[in-house]
Amino acid sequence: MIKLNSLNEGLMAHSKQQSGVALITVMLVVAVAVVLATKMSSALIFQIQRTDNLNSNQQAYWHAMGAEAFAKSVLTLSFKEKDDKEVTHLGQIWASGETSFPVDLGSISGEIKDMQACFNLNSLINKEQDNSDSSAAPGSSAPSEDEEKGKPGASASGKKIENMAKVALIELISSLNIDGVGNFEAESMSDALLDWLDEDSSIVSAGGAEDNDYAAKEYPYLAANGLLASVNELRLIEHFSPQVIYALKDHVCVIPNSEMHKININTIDEEHTELLQALLGGVDASVVEEIFSQRGEEGFKTIDDFYSVSAVTGLQDFDQFKRQFVVDSEYFKLITKTSFNDSYFSMNSIMKINKDETISVVNRSVGEQ
Repeated sequence: MIKLNSLNEGLMAHSKQQSGVALITVMLVVAVAVVLATKMSSALIFQIQRTDNLNSNQQAYWHAMGAEAFAKSVLTLSFKEKDDKEVTHLGQIWASGETSFPVDLGSISGEIKDMQACFNLNSLINKEQDNSDSSAAPGSSAPSEDEEKGKPGASASGKKIENMAKVALIELISSLNIDGVGNFEAESMSDALLDWLDEDSSIVSAGGAEDNDYAAKEYPYLAANGLLASVNELRLIEHFSPQVIYALKDHVCVIPNSEMHKININTIDEEHTELLQALLGGVDASVVEEIFSQRGEEGFKTIDDFYSVSAVTGLQDFDQFKRQFVVDSEYFKLITKTSFNDSYFSMNSIMKINKDETISVVNRSVGEQ
């Protein structure tokens, strides 16, 4: 009898142990299932949010494209309504400044700027600027009889300026009061930029830089030997420090695939007199103030009106400097910022007014510059 009781007790103990193992196994299975379900739920929520963000960003992009189409209409209207087809000035509707429009779940803002109211960095290799006898550009006057009789490009001082764009850039950099930057440093920067733009691998002067200079850096690369696509490329060019680039950003620009060096005297910003001073050989600020005063809200009607301003008629080398200016523009930049459902999008569109008065987009870039 005692043996039977002992056997029963052993069987009961073994049964309890089996039940405990089964319970632990069930709990482990449930725990694993909960973890997997949580991960699947998190992944699903992430995918839903990601899809929503992509859709919102895409909608913000299409809002920007809509703003671009609207800007084309504004430019077309501006030039159809103006009395003189050969004059572009800040009194026209395209120059109204930044404009914002509310849309469902977001907003659209845009501003049109004249790309010929700033210094085109690509113009340093403009070959036409060295030829004083070349045909006059739209909005500029033909050379006078006295100029045609004299030496091409000769000024009152008898000195020919070989590269007016380079001279202007050196003068501009020197005038911005950047710590540690004087005329020597400005010349080195302009030489390095010229080497970056030209097609050869020979330095133009001691301040220039070519493939060997860039290949010797910690993270080597080569000179582009081609036109700039963005002002941000200055960060790659020898001698251009962040301080210099920051100081230049309000005065310079890049017209893609264009070496044009024609500045619209009617659209230069009055708040940034340094550019016009540099273009005129480093004249005093009072000369620029007089030009802006004579320009008025609707600008000079003809380029000869600008030439006749008393403040510039007596300037040395003005016969050469004046060839940099026009009163009409063909390149414009649209800066667009859009938002939709907490997604934000920025785009810069460079547009060209063609000879047949149609408008084409020559470049788009995403992000703020």
